[in-house]
Amino acid sequence: MEIIELTIKNYEEVLSLWQSTEGVGLDKDSDTKERIGIYLQRNPGLSFAAFEKGKVIGAVLCGHDGRRGYLHHLTVAEAHRNKGNGTALVDKVISKLRMLGIRKCNIFVFADNAGGQEFWKRNGWTERTDLKVMSKSISP
Repeated sequence: MEIIELTIKNYEEVLSLWQSTEGVGLDKDSDTKERIGIYLQRNPGLSFAAFEKGKVIGAVLCGHDGRRGYLHHLTVAEAHRNKGNGTALVDKVISKLRMLGIRKCNIFVFADNAGGQEFWKRNGWTERTDLKVMSKSISP
């Protein structure tokens, strides 16, 4: 497996992987090719794709606000799970955030995504029970 920086040229293959992964929630407004391209430009060097034999087998989006890092859409193709690929992608992101001076990172996991929650807990992440996530659509 090779991990390289995610670029917009990989969008279609990564989108297909996200769409086929249970527990990954895509937004019709935020996850378009245009919006992901903007995200990647705004957060250079922080999002990655894992490749095996030239095919995308995993991906993760990452950005930061100057204080906290945020991971989105971590996924690994089913046939490549439980082999350390997801952990390797997360480790790569955390290393880059650390180099930028970011000392805390957050993720969003769906409440009904037991597998995802188990992955994150197994990798040292802790659940915050003191917060509720709220959002508001501001699209036209």
